[in-house]
Amino acid sequence: MLTTLLLIRPTIYISLKFKGQEIMDGKKQIYLAGPLFSQAERDFNVLLRDRLVEMGFNVFLPQEDGNDTESGRMEERQRTIFQNDVLGIDKSDIVLAVLDGGSDVDSGTAWEMGYAYARGIPVIGLKTDFRTFGEEGIVNLMMEMSVEALEMDIESILKVLERYL
Repeated sequence: MLTTLLLIRPTIYISLKFKGQEIMDGKKQIYLAGPLFSQAERDFNVLLRDRLVEMGFNVFLPQEDGNDTESGRMEERQRTIFQNDVLGIDKSDIVLAVLDGGSDVDSGTAWEMGYAYARGIPVIGLKTDFRTFGEEGIVNLMMEMSVEALEMDIESILKVLERYL
């Protein structure tokens, strides 16, 4: 099990548009990385986002805020989706990565984690899926070593995130 190490950042006043609204309220910003390709995954992301908002965070949810829609993909707008998601990470204080999906992490989530890690943005992991990487760890070594905390349920991850408020 990983030792929880928390880096507390000073409040950053950001200006980022969500659904057409400017956000400049001094709240900590979380980028919620995770798979979003099934209805169950999208529903889980919304549930988790709503809990984080209730706690007092602003949340960038790529499936809603990154312009990632089926019609958008059909129109070859991948560059816009990519740029919006990169900006969402750049403007965030924390990346919360959902590591469900079996023993390996969604490839987009893995990239978002690596990018955030390289930028010095704390990455917190949530894995509610009981399948593990086996004797080598809970998830892939690179993912597990890049997170500041790795929790196995929503309530535990919310307790970790309380320290960032």
